[in-house]
Amino acid sequence: MTNENFWQNKRVCVTGGAGFLGSFVVKKLHQRGVKDIFIPKIEDYDLVDQQAIIRMLQDAKPDIIIHLAANVGGIGANMEHPAEFFYQNLMMGVQLMHEAWKAKVEKFVAIGTICAYPKFTPIPFKEEDLWNGYPEETNAPYGLAKKMMLVQAQAYRQQYDYNAIFLLPVNLYGPRDNFRLASSHVIPALIRKCLEAKASGKKELEVWGDGSPTREFLYVEDAAEGILMAAEKYDGSEPVNLGSGQEISIKDLVTLIAEETGFQGELIWDTSKPNGQPRRALDTSRATEYFGFTAQTNFRDGLKNTIAWYQEHPSKD
Repeated sequence: MTNENFWQNKRVCVTGGAGFLGSFVVKKLHQRGVKDIFIPKIEDYDLVDQQAIIRMLQDAKPDIIIHLAANVGGIGANMEHPAEFFYQNLMMGVQLMHEAWKAKVEKFVAIGTICAYPKFTPIPFKEEDLWNGYPEETNAPYGLAKKMMLVQAQAYRQQYDYNAIFLLPVNLYGPRDNFRLASSHVIPALIRKCLEAKASGKKELEVWGDGSPTREFLYVEDAAEGILMAAEKYDGSEPVNLGSGQEISIKDLVTLIAEETGFQGELIWDTSKPNGQPRRALDTSRATEYFGFTAQTNFRDGLKNTIAWYQEHPSKD
């Protein structure tokens, strides 16, 4: 049940609106009748730079900001660029929220990351466990930089009564994802590797780790819907998980992707490579309770859609 009245005559700025998740958020805003959507392009506005943020807010004059822009990547990219991931994500988020408050932007929707959770969080991850330890080392700088927006949102709500909310989406997947092997996450990387191995007639495929970690994945359209439902209906200080509530091991995931892509060779596990966080699965009850969000897409159906999209738009790099 969408709340179209909420969006009437609203000017909405979606940072990262040209990206993977952002493109679906923008599509859903259009479906809700939003006419005035501002998408700052990185060539025009470097959101790490305070002056560019101020200029962007003057140009956009938004009523609502949905802050999706981030410098992101998989385990390999996080291990190679921890300083950049920390600095750029921290400076973007903290300065943007501060300037949005100064500019009297009505509502700020901050998108965090599941990487903010402690490495050994009890399963399923509950929002109240967010501060019970240090994040998994390979992506801690990124996770902590994004988590500072939660601290900021709560502090600005407390002191200034500023309406900023903080959402924690689990790993996303779907059409239009990043399939570049140097920076892609696990699902797009595996889809591409399986399809390329199949096309070249390879008999085996190497996969990072030992297959034991578990992950939860949320279809990108479901994530976009959850973000807009939170924008419409949630005005609280507590962080809220966005997930599917379903956990799958990397081993089962690889087997499923091999099956759906038609790769029939052998899977070779490179145990010298890191596994990342041992388990990841969310308690998604808060999102359902606070703003009525429940993921709708069956995982196998979502994978089929993602594979079909990539087959029509194969990566060259």
